[in-house]
Amino acid sequence: MLQSNSTFIAIAVAIFLAGCAGLGSMEKALDTVGLSVEPETLILQGGNVEVTITGNFPAKYFGKKVILEATPVLVWEGGEAAFETEGFQGEDAAGNYTVVSYEVGKSFTYNASIPYQDVMEDASHLELRIRGKKGESVVDFEPYFLCKGVITTPNLVQPDDKFMITPDRFQRTISYTHNDEINYDYNSSVVKSRETKTDEWAAMKALFTLAATADSVSVTGVTIEAYASPEGEISLNEDLAADRASSAHRSLQRELRRARVETAEDFANLVAKGEDWEGFKKLMKSSDIADKDLIIRVLEMYTDKNKREEEIRNIAKTYSEIEERILPSLRRSMIALDYTVEGYTDEELIDLCKSAPETLTVEELLYSATLFDDLDDKYAIYSSCASLHSGDLRGHNNSGVCLMEMGRNNQAKEAFNKAHSLDAGNKAVLNNLGAIARQEGRMEDAASLLAKAGSNPETSYNKGLVAITNGNYGSAISSMSGSNTVNLALAKLLKGDAKGAKTTLNNSNDDGAIASYVMAICCARLGDDAGVKSNLDAALTKDSSLESKANADLEFDGIELGL
Repeated sequence: MLQSNSTFIAIAVAIFLAGCAGLGSMEKALDTVGLSVEPETLILQGGNVEVTITGNFPAKYFGKKVILEATPVLVWEGGEAAFETEGFQGEDAAGNYTVVSYEVGKSFTYNASIPYQDVMEDASHLELRIRGKKGESVVDFEPYFLCKGVITTPNLVQPDDKFMITPDRFQRTISYTHNDEINYDYNSSVVKSRETKTDEWAAMKALFTLAATADSVSVTGVTIEAYASPEGEISLNEDLAADRASSAHRSLQRELRRARVETAEDFANLVAKGEDWEGFKKLMKSSDIADKDLIIRVLEMYTDKNKREEEIRNIAKTYSEIEERILPSLRRSMIALDYTVEGYTDEELIDLCKSAPETLTVEELLYSATLFDDLDDKYAIYSSCASLHSGDLRGHNNSGVCLMEMGRNNQAKEAFNKAHSLDAGNKAVLNNLGAIARQEGRMEDAASLLAKAGSNPETSYNKGLVAITNGNYGSAISSMSGSNTVNLALAKLLKGDAKGAKTTLNNSNDDGAIASYVMAICCARLGDDAGVKSNLDAALTKDSSLESKANADLEFDGIELGL
């Protein structure tokens, strides 16, 4: 901030200006305008360099016929960039600029920004260029030094975006249920031979044989639910259902003995359901009987179940489909046989995923990759998964995560895009594409993708990185809270909390060069010159290329670095 508060100078200038407000006198008395600049050293924020300039034209300073056009210009070695021009004019001047009273003067506030360019880093200074006009006279004032600039500390943000693996759903032991049905004759609980010659019964026998010979297959239990058709007497139906459950169980036990499969005492659960009224209604509704709805409504009117059974028998004599198809289908035992299949061991998977990946399921391949520490091995397995199971996005996405760790960003992006084409709503893939977009500098795309990716920890962290780049440091701190990283420390530093940034760095256990460099900036802002020196020495020991930046960095302006 450069301004003159000297009473002596103010009095001298006032005498000099008395009755004479020409361009020359205005240039000589420019200090009396009291120009003040915020920030005192320009700083990059959100991709722009912003400046606020305030001042006050004193009374009897601004000539009535004078026009001033003021342009702040950022100057660096080999180039410059101009901010927007602001114009002021005296009371009698012709133009459309802000009018300044000769007798009263006028205060003003100027705000402007320009897009940041890499060549502006550690730019030498910001100066004010003024062109004065009075009648035919045009005078360019000597450039007026405003402040130093530009601090580019936000560019220290590190590309530690969080990429997300899409997990496997691998289960080593998988439970299955084999279902079968035994049908009976009217009022009979005898299992007919044809009921044990169906495809379902044959599959069950094959399962028993497998369970007897393979350690990986185990028969764990069976539930048998038995029914009677609802035209018989209730008490008879209940006994008949129990007999049918028992007969089905005996047939099942016979097959287990033949296969030499041993079972526990509580292996079977027999459930006698009695008459199947609900099953009868369901079959009636799906039948082609013209009066089916009327028949059901009439039968439902009978609260006495015995009476309802009598009516069912009478109706069945009229409708042959009920007698021949519906009622026989209800005389049954329903078998639900539970068994488990034990999958490959970790050792077997480690071998197969490399030697014969085509023999593994997608879940087995995805799980196998987690058994390796070596990044190349992980990538090879995920790549095999993507090739063999190309319709499953997880192989593509997880390959992309490995490729990012390998530094093969373009190939990673292709893998993520392939995964996205399979499911545009997958949150892990959206997060990964958002992180790629941020690293490529496509901030709008990054913000959009990460917004769709939800609020998981990885995505929240990545949103914080976007917020730092956009200059929203408070939002960045909120999004990244709980993760002690250089980037969180940087966000706190840029928000003005150098002490909090130091604490975050101390808790980060980050021994990298940038961590030491950011710590040096924290010390500089806290007035700890010794801390600046020690941390810069540590940073340069780890990365000597930082020396030129440190020597020009305005964060250390006025500190003897001795580099």
